[in-house]
Amino acid sequence: MSETYHNFIDGKWVPARSGKTFENRNPANQEDLVGLFPDSDESDVNAAVAAARRAYESWRLVPAPRRAEIVRRAATLLEERKEDLARLMTREMGKVLAETRGDVQEAIDCGYFASGEGRRLYGDTAPSEMPNKVAYSVRMPVGVCAMITPWNFPMAIPSWKIFPALVCGNAVVFKPATDTPASAAKFVDVLAEAGIPDGVVNFLTGGGKSVGGPLAAHPDVRVVSFTGSSEVGRVLARECGTRLKRLSLELGGKNAQIVMEDANLDLALEGVLWGAFGTTGQRCTATSRLILHRPIAGVFLERLIEAARALKVGDGLNPSTQVGPLVNEGQRETTAAYVEIGKKEGAELVSGGEPVTGRGFDQGFFYRPTVFAKVRPNMRLAREEIFGPVLSVLTVDSFEEAIHVQNDTPYGLSSSIYTQDVNRAMRAIRDIEAGITYVNGPTIGAEVHMPFGGVKDTGNGHREASHTVLDVFTEWKTVYIDYSGKLQRAQIDNH
Repeated sequence: MSETYHNFIDGKWVPARSGKTFENRNPANQEDLVGLFPDSDESDVNAAVAAARRAYESWRLVPAPRRAEIVRRAATLLEERKEDLARLMTREMGKVLAETRGDVQEAIDCGYFASGEGRRLYGDTAPSEMPNKVAYSVRMPVGVCAMITPWNFPMAIPSWKIFPALVCGNAVVFKPATDTPASAAKFVDVLAEAGIPDGVVNFLTGGGKSVGGPLAAHPDVRVVSFTGSSEVGRVLARECGTRLKRLSLELGGKNAQIVMEDANLDLALEGVLWGAFGTTGQRCTATSRLILHRPIAGVFLERLIEAARALKVGDGLNPSTQVGPLVNEGQRETTAAYVEIGKKEGAELVSGGEPVTGRGFDQGFFYRPTVFAKVRPNMRLAREEIFGPVLSVLTVDSFEEAIHVQNDTPYGLSSSIYTQDVNRAMRAIRDIEAGITYVNGPTIGAEVHMPFGGVKDTGNGHREASHTVLDVFTEWKTVYIDYSGKLQRAQIDNH
């Protein structure tokens, strides 16, 4: 059953000014039309930003605890509707119901966490070097924030951005990915029902060039928060750099799980299967590389091949499905192209490597969980983000070599090591170049109260989630109050 959706501008659901729409279809079954969505353009962007700019002037003056109460109500509404939202999300982007329930739960958790910041938003106090003088700092809202989000976490990632931005007193213009506009629309609908004032949250659907570009470039947008590819991140960095506009980037990953000879192999196997093939490999934190210590490499690879072949591929709405479809035909073509690249580079295809076809699969974008052995660190398989169910296995002869191979990538988002040696675990935590390191756990599984982000080509130094995201959506203001009744010159009159 399909639905016609609209943009949300200044508290009203409205079509695109052009009247154009685009379709959103189920990647497991292209005959299932999820909905029709506005194909917006720059005129819609201008209307949304103008509404946000007007609303910001009054919203910033609402006490932060009151702003946070609206966010908390939104989290409660998400909790009440979790199952319906999860099923819609599975229809829209394909991942299995257990994962879409988790996606909604992450938004719920983020809402409750962010609402707590409404009674903190802590600043700093410090003694002045002058007598009869007070010095302190406070957080101030920034203004209109553009949120440009991906399709793989259609509610979790918007919640990381939008909830804290609202608690901080900013207004928002939200552009979701064209593959997942329905989940995003329901998220905004919840915010409206929770009582967000007109214009404080605005929502536009459409393409990156027609909506994302004009939104990021708009002179009244003060912050751009983007999650997506490193390629697009560089384009946004040039645009925002020219305008000296604040930009938060969370980009790609080429994450590795290291398994040492003393590891719990059962646990490590469970971890790599979940890390590599959860969300059909379509996570920026997905385990794309498996680094095996040679003494256990042979037996572990045999077990991995058997387990990967046993994973059930299918419609994510089927409770027995373990691996859903890729999000669209382009993503499946990209996955297939990297399989061919791996073969030409000399890697050994040991499992998968082909679409799933036949009855029940002909209307979807299914691909078998794929494992390559004998991968070398200089191969494209080991260096480029694929965003599909493809795992590259590399073998090393020492802990030191494992760390070197782990770091030999342009990216630095998530990482993992399985070992029973606490000393090696602590050295790995110190020496791995990544924003996240797991010990005896897979590379996926971030929690909303901890900072999320990476190093190198994975981003530009900002972090999402946790209290650290407040630094993206607030400005620091330092305040000096001199009650001495005379001119006091810092660094001059006190020496």
